Amino acid sequence: MAANDGDEEATVSLVDVLEEDEELENEASAVLGGSDSEKCSYPEGYVKRQALYACNTCTPKGGEPAGICLACSYKCHEGHDLFELYTKRNFRCDCGNDKFGEMECKLFADKEKVNSGNKYSHNFFGLYCTCDRPYPDPEDEVPDEMIQCIVCEDWLHGRHLGCAVPDCVELQEMICESCMNKTPFLWNYAAQIAVPPITKVSACKGEGDVKVEVENENLKSPVDEKVQVNGTSACKRKHQEEAEGSSEVGSCSGCRLREMKASGTSRTLQGAVFWPSAWRTKLCTCTDCKILYADTGVSFLTDETDTVLAYENKGKSTEQAEQAGGAEGRDPLMSALNNLNRVQQLEIIHEYNDMKTELKDYLQRFAAEGKVVTPEDIRQFFEQQQSRKRRRANAGQYYCS
Repeated sequence: MAANDGDEEATVSLVDVLEEDEELENEASAVLGGSDSEKCSYPEGYVKRQALYACNTCTPKGGEPAGICLACSYKCHEGHDLFELYTKRNFRCDCGNDKFGEMECKLFADKEKVNSGNKYSHNFFGLYCTCDRPYPDPEDEVPDEMIQCIVCEDWLHGRHLGCAVPDCVELQEMICESCMNKTPFLWNYAAQIAVPPITKVSACKGEGDVKVEVENENLKSPVDEKVQVNGTSACKRKHQEEAEGSSEVGSCSGCRLREMKASGTSRTLQGAVFWPSAWRTKLCTCTDCKILYADTGVSFLTDETDTVLAYENKGKSTEQAEQAGGAEGRDPLMSALNNLNRVQQLEIIHEYNDMKTELKDYLQRFAAEGKVVTPEDIRQFFEQQQSRKRRRANAGQYYCS
C-alpha cells in the first residue's frame, strides 16, 4: 500500500490487489479445500491428510497433546487460542475426547476416549524445529522460512537444516537429517535422485574426508544455540556405516536399491535432503523393500497421493467443482438466497453475475494500464450501474390504454 503526500487517501495498485487476492484464495482453497468445514472428520477415521489445529486454550503445554479438525476449530473452539498445524497424515480428530476434560464436541460427541493411532509432536504446543521455538518467534530477529519434513512433519528453519535451501523449494519435498538417519537406506537414493546439495567443499587436514560448509550458516540468532543440543550433528563416517548396514536387502531380483548401492555413487551424509518432483515413483517396490519401508515406518513414501501437493490439488479441484456446479459452499450470498422464492433467487443471481462481470471488466482496464483505483472510481462505477438499472426498469414499463 502506498500513501500519497498531504491529506489524500492511501491508494493501492489494482495489479497488486488482484495478484494478492488470487494468491490468498488459491492458498486457502489448497489447504482448507480438502477438509470439511461443517462436519467433524472423526467418523471418517484416520484421515489420510487433513487441515489440523491444536487448541492452546483447552490443551495447553504441560498437558496431553491433541489435534482438532477444521470444522471443530470453527464450531467448538471459536475464540480460542489455536495453533495452525497445516496438515498431518493419518490423524483422527481429538475434539471432545478425554484430553479435553468435561468439554464435549458439538459436532460429534460419540468419540473414543483416545485416538491411539494418532502421532503427536511439539508442534501441538506451538513449538517447531530443532530449536524448539514458536512461529512466528518474537525473539528471533533473523528472517527465515520454515520448511516441513515429509517424514516427521515437523517444521524447520531453513538455517537449521544443515544445508543450503535450493531454489524452487516449494516444488520439492524435504526430509530432515534426523529422519534420514532413522531411514538410512534413503541415503542411497539421495546419492542418485535427490537434489544435489549446495555446498562449499574443502579438504580436512590429515583426513581424506570432506568438510561441508553450508552457505547460510552465517545466519545466527539468540535461538540458534539450542540447535546444537536438540539438533542432529553426527560423524559422516558413522552415517556411512549405518547406511550400508541398514540398506541390505534380500535376494529379490531387480531391486533398484541393490543396484544403487552397487553403483558406488555416494554423497555427503549430512544435512537435510531435498527431493525433486515425482521422486517417489523411483523408489523400489519389490517385496524386500516394502518390508524395509514398513519396518522403518515410511510405507507412505510409495503412495503418491500422500503428498501435500496431491492434497492441495484435491482441495483446488473440489473448490472449482463446487463453483462450476453452483454449489453453495461457504458463500454468504448463496446462504442468504435460501430465504427467497425461486423467482427472486434467479433474479438476484442474474443481477449479481452481471454486476460481477461488469465490475471485473471495469477494473481490468485499470490493471492493464497499471493505474490505481480511487474511491471516486468505485463510486462512478456503481452510479453507472444504478443509471443502467433505472433505464432498464423504465424501458420495461407498459401501460394499458
